[in-house]
Amino acid sequence: MRIAIVGAGMAGLACGRALTEAGHDVALFDKGRRPGGRMASRQTDTPLGPAGFDHGAQYLTARDPGFRAELEAWRAKKIVAPWPAAGPEAWVGVPDMSAPLRAMADGLPIRWSHRIEILARETEGWRLRGQEFDAGGFDAVLTALPAEQTAALLHEAAPEIAATAAATPSEPCWTAMAAFSERLDGIPDTLRSEGDVAWAARDSAKPGRGGPEAFVIQASAAWSRENLERSAEDVARDLLTRFFEAGGATPVAPAHLAAHRWRYAASGKAGRDRLWDPARGIGACGDWLIGPRIENAWLSGHRLAAALGR
Repeated sequence: MRIAIVGAGMAGLACGRALTEAGHDVALFDKGRRPGGRMASRQTDTPLGPAGFDHGAQYLTARDPGFRAELEAWRAKKIVAPWPAAGPEAWVGVPDMSAPLRAMADGLPIRWSHRIEILARETEGWRLRGQEFDAGGFDAVLTALPAEQTAALLHEAAPEIAATAAATPSEPCWTAMAAFSERLDGIPDTLRSEGDVAWAARDSAKPGRGGPEAFVIQASAAWSRENLERSAEDVARDLLTRFFEAGGATPVAPAHLAAHRWRYAASGKAGRDRLWDPARGIGACGDWLIGPRIENAWLSGHRLAAALGR
């Protein structure tokens, strides 16, 4: 089959690799410029030199035997390492969280900076259209997007799948990134809280990192919803203040401070592992079907590929 996959994050790449290995002709499309998605990392120039921030997913765990085998393969390539500060089963990408995705993307036919806006069924197959982009002749189209984006793209092409996606909303997350000239004494490498700051991590202490003292600070879903439309500058300052309060530490002026808004940070849970309509040739995968974990995105992608068969 000639198959288009919209979205090249963990689910899309897992699906694409499995389908390619099964002998299908696969093309992936992603609106981003490089692998990452919600496992994105950012390298930023600061007055203290380059600082790295895993400003999306903080770590991953593995329970399924298939994903554990994948994790061991990444470990052999030295692109993941255990991170005990987050728990005995926590792993991170090396030198950043997007490292496994870069390895998965290697060799796959991915068109970056391609936002798919329209799916149209024609006699010769599915056609994908976007700004200054048009490609057709696909036997099947698979989406590997957050639920909200899946619902928007498939509302005409596959209304049943779109309805399932629309009923499984994501939670947002505001994330602040701060670099400091000195170590913040008294604040642990990971900080969990039931308050407005749900999580903070000393990213500079993760395996394979370097650079200045760097923290990623993630707001709770409730706080993020309430402050979703505020400016990034205001949110960054506010979260930094709340971070010092949560850590019980004296505030220190950062050398660098920025914020990123994730509208679709933590997925919902539709109670399915993948969605596939063979009559239409439309399918969907993603963590929003199983639950908000990196492993679930990988599983969903593999199970959708298996549904299409060889």
